Amino acid sequence: MSVRKPVVAGYFYEGRKESLIKQIEWAFTHKLGPGYIPRVSEERNKESIGFVVPHAGYIYSGPIAAHSYARLASEGKPDVFVLLGPNHTGAGEAVSVWSEGAWETPLGYANIDVDLAKEIISNSRYARPDKLAHYEEHSIEVQIPFLQYLFKDVSIVPISIMYQVPEISEDLATSIFKASSKLGRDAVVIASTDLTHYEPHERAVEKDKVVLDKIKSLDPVGLFDVVLRKNISMCGVAPVMTLLYYAKLSGSSGAEVLKYGTSGDVSGDKTLVVGYSAVRILK
Repeated sequence: MSVRKPVVAGYFYEGRKESLIKQIEWAFTHKLGPGYIPRVSEERNKESIGFVVPHAGYIYSGPIAAHSYARLASEGKPDVFVLLGPNHTGAGEAVSVWSEGAWETPLGYANIDVDLAKEIISNSRYARPDKLAHYEEHSIEVQIPFLQYLFKDVSIVPISIMYQVPEISEDLATSIFKASSKLGRDAVVIASTDLTHYEPHERAVEKDKVVLDKIKSLDPVGLFDVVLRKNISMCGVAPVMTLLYYAKLSGSSGAEVLKYGTSGDVSGDKTLVVGYSAVRILK
């Protein structure tokens, strides 16, 4: 079996199982987090199509990310999570799908939904089976321990996106929608992004509000345009655009910002911050 080993365990998050569990629970109960450790619903109640989550080190963005995962827990376990992340390394394909085996974290193994991965690839002009893009990439890896903490055994399709333009995001969203529909998968799409990078707190908040307004409007092209026009250093534009295109195909009724904050809210140093948000896309 092809196993993708963790590359940021012990760095972005705790590297030992017991310590990692404590850190995840810290994120849930933090003053910037939901304030409680969620209980997973025994019944599946799909009220969300997908979520936007940050991907910095847990000490900075974990409490914000925890809002999306607490909401997810309340809706019960879906069949599969399609995990979309930006390609920070520049390695691999335009759209790189890890299509076999499993991903390992200190909490165990997350198995790939091989059939769904292959079907997504077959429906896309850009998606290719590729591991190179994933070997040193953190944006997807940091989501998996949260999922394992909540649901124990999970099925995933990790997809790293290099080229952040609407054409590729729309193509990928369409392929995810067609593939999950054909196979009858109850899929939740998780789009990984941080927002404004290394600007003063007030300026980051101002820029990120514009981004979140476009997300709430389910407007992928508007999001792309405003990021370019206002020079917003959001790193996961493509994953979020893909989720927004997917939301439109799925007949979503809108989006809800669950929580917004910056690294300065955690550290107290608001000189240069990174923005984070948890957003849910409604059914």
